[in-house]
Amino acid sequence: MPTFSYTASSATATIEASDRASAVRALMARGEAPSRLDEVRSRSAGRGGGLSASFSSRSMSLPETAAFIRELGTALSAGLPLVPALRTLARVRRTPAQSRMLAHLIEKVEHGSTLADAMRTWGKPFDELIVNLVRAGEASGRLSDVLTQAADLLDRSLAMRRAITGALVYPAFLFALVLIAVVVLVTFIMPMVLKTIEGTGVKLPWSTLALKAMADFVSGYWWLIAALGVLAGFGWRRLRARASTRLAMDGLALRLPLVGPMLTEAAVARLTRTLSTLVRAGLPVLGGLRLTSATITNSALRKALAGVAEEVSAGKTIAEPLERCGYFPPLLVQIVSLGERSGKLPELLAQAAGALEERTAVRVRVFTEALKPILILIVAGVVGFVIASILFALLAIQDSIQ
Repeated sequence: MPTFSYTASSATATIEASDRASAVRALMARGEAPSRLDEVRSRSAGRGGGLSASFSSRSMSLPETAAFIRELGTALSAGLPLVPALRTLARVRRTPAQSRMLAHLIEKVEHGSTLADAMRTWGKPFDELIVNLVRAGEASGRLSDVLTQAADLLDRSLAMRRAITGALVYPAFLFALVLIAVVVLVTFIMPMVLKTIEGTGVKLPWSTLALKAMADFVSGYWWLIAALGVLAGFGWRRLRARASTRLAMDGLALRLPLVGPMLTEAAVARLTRTLSTLVRAGLPVLGGLRLTSATITNSALRKALAGVAEEVSAGKTIAEPLERCGYFPPLLVQIVSLGERSGKLPELLAQAAGALEERTAVRVRVFTEALKPILILIVAGVVGFVIASILFALLAIQDSIQ
């Protein structure tokens, strides 16, 4: 299905429709009156089949994208025009894919395109957020400043993602280690111990019998366990592909003990930073809300912020629907309300984003520190139960000999 890029209320976004008329009808049904509507051409059409989408998507990772945008902003702030700045960056040693990307940007800009349009025709890693930030920077004449803000946004997003991932890696590693230890004890050591007492009539304790039953089941039906694991993974992917199921799962994730508050605060901090960057770059608040909601990976939060954007488009303030959502902390609601009344929303959003990022960092540290003793107790309980069951079996053998 074709994709159309449109501009409504000074914000640019995309919509999929069968044709131009269908796209206009869909936008009008959503209460948006587009001032511009263009079909997004594929890169192969725009460049004569020069590059496939899959190849360009591998041109830069998120850290490389942030570094590239920052380097371009630095070159522009040093006084270089756009094309010489791009050529300067192209002379730096880069991968073949990155060189092709820079050649594409230079060619488009030299032929009269804006940098935002050139990035949009290339595609990944230049998503709608980056394209609209660059477009706002070009329109306001502050492209170098906006590029620096965009690079800061990407760096903060990357740091937040690494912090959350690092907090979850430790428990995942410990769980895998415990699972391997239990499998080795139950599958190899337990049968060796039980083999010595087969046919002796020794009465085994219930814990040993339970582990024996588990070992027999694993050794006899390992193929069934593997098949169930594959089916469970396939079923999980199918469920996640359904919008309603994904919405329910994402909402449940935000309500989980320990993990839920951390995920919620991290997502709110990121969306606040994104909205602050968009508004400071010169985009209208409504367009910034819609773009920000599109960048949120959690579908429950994304739906909540999209609802806030719809209420704002109907004439309400931002703070009222934010408060009713239930996902956003009172601190953010009060700061947004103050910013709307004082006309300093961009500055106050930036301060709120900083405060929320600090709170998220503290929550991640608390989560990690609190999880360590809990996991150690669980590990000690599981491994201790297995070892105690084996020792009880050995003691039963010793008693029978005496």
